[in-house]
Amino acid sequence: MKIPTPELLIAQLTRWRIWMYAALALLLGALLVQAAHKVMVELSYGAIVEAVRGTPPATLLLSVLATALSFLALTFYDRSALQYAGAKLPYRVVAETSFIAFALSNTMGLGVLTGGAVRMRLYGAAGLEAGMISRAIAFNAIGFTIGIVVVGAASLVWGAGAVAAMVGLSPGLLKALGVAVLLAAAGFVGVCRGGGDDLRVAGWSLRLPSASIAAQQLLISAVDVVAAAAALWVLLPEGAVSFPAFVGFYSLAIALGVISHVPGGLGVFESVMLLALGHQVPAHHLVSALVLYRAIYHLLPLVLALGLLVLSELQRGAATPVVRAAASLSPLLLSAFTFVIGAMLLVSGVTPATGDATVLLAQLMPLPIVEAAHFLGSIIGLALLFVARGMFLRLDASWWVGLILALVSLVLCLPKGIAVSEAVLLSVLTASLALSRRQFNRKAALFSQAFTGGWLAAVAVVVAATGALLFFVYRDVAYVDQVWWQFAFDGHAPRSLRAMVAVALVAFIVALVQLLRRPHPALIKPSAGALDQAARIVRSQGVAGAGLVMMGDKSLMVSESQRAFVMFGRRGRSWVALYDPVGPASEWPELVWRFVEQARESGGRAAFYQVRPEALPVYLDAGLRVYKLGECALVDLPSFSLQGKARSNLRHGVARAQREGLSFEVLAPGAVAPVFDELQAISDAWLNDHNTAEKAFSLGAFQRDYVLGQPVALVRQAGRAVAFATLMCTDQKIEASVDLMRQLPDAPRSSMDFLFAQVILHFQAQGFLRFNLGMVPLSGMAQHPLAPNWQRLARLLFNHGENFYNFQGLRSFKAKFDPVWEPRYLTAPGGLAPFIILTDIAALIAGGFRRVMSK
Repeated sequence: MKIPTPELLIAQLTRWRIWMYAALALLLGALLVQAAHKVMVELSYGAIVEAVRGTPPATLLLSVLATALSFLALTFYDRSALQYAGAKLPYRVVAETSFIAFALSNTMGLGVLTGGAVRMRLYGAAGLEAGMISRAIAFNAIGFTIGIVVVGAASLVWGAGAVAAMVGLSPGLLKALGVAVLLAAAGFVGVCRGGGDDLRVAGWSLRLPSASIAAQQLLISAVDVVAAAAALWVLLPEGAVSFPAFVGFYSLAIALGVISHVPGGLGVFESVMLLALGHQVPAHHLVSALVLYRAIYHLLPLVLALGLLVLSELQRGAATPVVRAAASLSPLLLSAFTFVIGAMLLVSGVTPATGDATVLLAQLMPLPIVEAAHFLGSIIGLALLFVARGMFLRLDASWWVGLILALVSLVLCLPKGIAVSEAVLLSVLTASLALSRRQFNRKAALFSQAFTGGWLAAVAVVVAATGALLFFVYRDVAYVDQVWWQFAFDGHAPRSLRAMVAVALVAFIVALVQLLRRPHPALIKPSAGALDQAARIVRSQGVAGAGLVMMGDKSLMVSESQRAFVMFGRRGRSWVALYDPVGPASEWPELVWRFVEQARESGGRAAFYQVRPEALPVYLDAGLRVYKLGECALVDLPSFSLQGKARSNLRHGVARAQREGLSFEVLAPGAVAPVFDELQAISDAWLNDHNTAEKAFSLGAFQRDYVLGQPVALVRQAGRAVAFATLMCTDQKIEASVDLMRQLPDAPRSSMDFLFAQVILHFQAQGFLRFNLGMVPLSGMAQHPLAPNWQRLARLLFNHGENFYNFQGLRSFKAKFDPVWEPRYLTAPGGLAPFIILTDIAALIAGGFRRVMSK
């Protein structure tokens, strides 16, 4: 029986997880649709419209105020989360970040991903480390979950009678359940009185927050959920349902919306509310309240957040790093807003104009113009759904197309039905695009980038929902063949039907073209000419490790200017770039986007291995997530000395090596050939002693052309070569490093200490700024209670994984040089992808998965 490899097991688990999510979503959707159908049959489109128009302005104002209170509470979510993570930032920065993050995630869903990307970008610009931001995000998510449960429990206690009448359960049972949850919450706060202690449950350890932070988080959650619920409740007919009972159902609807993974819980939230309240509130009043709630609580904050980012763009010239980072987020919100506008235009295309507007159009506009405006408005709505994808990718073409389509739609608002609300939102989109021009800096055709399956699915859902709305609005219109050819000012059904068919046809053609795109050709290793070009780029920048490109074992993606490149390997579906792009930082964003998109179009998953903290925003913009790998040891050369208490062990080792007769020299590349056989003997003996084979990808291998092309540091004892290291440096004299480090089995124990100390002193004398001792895997992982599971597992391996790798010994050796420890990250898609990618990286380094296990 063949035993499956860990890589295969992880891949199978990933596939099953996707199917389980899909099955859960389908089951939940089917149950909710079936339950809500009984309520929907009572609905009338005309009654819904009348209910919306009949809502008093004072009621709308109350809903807006409740929304403002909810978002104010949300800013304190972030504040307490940062306090728990041990970070301090000005409240203005926290409030701005929180508002933008929640405005985006409330509308688009997947709050940990969309809101998390905003927080990573803005808090990172404010100086917080990625691990600390991750802890704050995790605390936010847990706090929201606990808060909504506690608020729901309180509503059961307060309004048990009203809830019992709706769900058919005993009021006493519901009240007892609510009391039990509240007591558990109170008990948790009590346990937190010793804040900082570890709570161990089923083998898991959780560092507790202080009692004040725990209580504060519960209070913030209560204010947030109650205020958000009030924003919808005030829109219902007075006295239709008690507020405590309503809060309970609202909490349940929000929770199911989050579980469904549907953007914004759209459809799921509404179905739960219809199911829960359909017999208490007239259906048309309930639906009108839900429509207004979506506009006030979701769309209005998105517009305000977009305005805030546009304002940041106007201040960008002389602004703080946080303001500049905020301005760079505008494509993300513009993408979401454009998608919403596109959906709005499609909905407008299948709903009739008002009677007054129809009469006025008959007096002012020729019928062909009205028909054309309606038809084109729907097609433009569909186009904006696809353009939104280009805006997310920051494509220059998407900016131009989006601006033109928004302007055309703005003109069409009058003849299609005097759509004032559409005109206002289109004006906001047009102005925001005009003011955010500089953020769309990627020169690429709109359809040069493949649409992801998820994006095509989102478009399909919008089109399908629009079609369903069409049949709902005109369900009383008898269908006959002649309906297609009816052209009249009041012929709303034929006009909407023609537009919907055109939209469905165009959407199908675009999707088919995307699915039939030809895959990219097979990757090939770089030619000698390509390596020469890469060597010139390496010499002109400051990262020494980029010299690994000369191994020739990695593929290259070169920028259009020929001034930068990405070096990468591929195994299975994993496309792994080594380090950040090599070359000027201005070239990085385009290279990162191109690499991610090419991997995706080829059915793969993109990742960047061992990237630096300052480059993280580039990867976040491209939709990747951040995972800490360890820490890199960097020695500050201008201040380095063998003197002092911190380097006493190193100083004694060097002195011992000198007493043992060791000598040191650095050979230029042209002087290595005469001693190559000696180096070969040392390398063979080292490999045999360690029972290992040559490595690749992120490590150099002892290959003649590669070794002869580098400077070599050589240690001799009584004239005999006993140890060596190949050196990497560039013309910029910013950073130097070592690659291959090997010694004879009988070399003095002090040989490596001596070699490294002398190499560092050599580069110090040459005027270099830092010496890179390389990364210690899994080092520096957070011990914080809400550290991501990724870091908690990594820390466990670091502390107890000596059977796999001597992590602590490696850190102790490098700590002798008193370096500065700088984090290194993997950026990759979420879910189980990072684990699969790390498995593939191990295979790339070892030369195959079997050699990973056998060294």
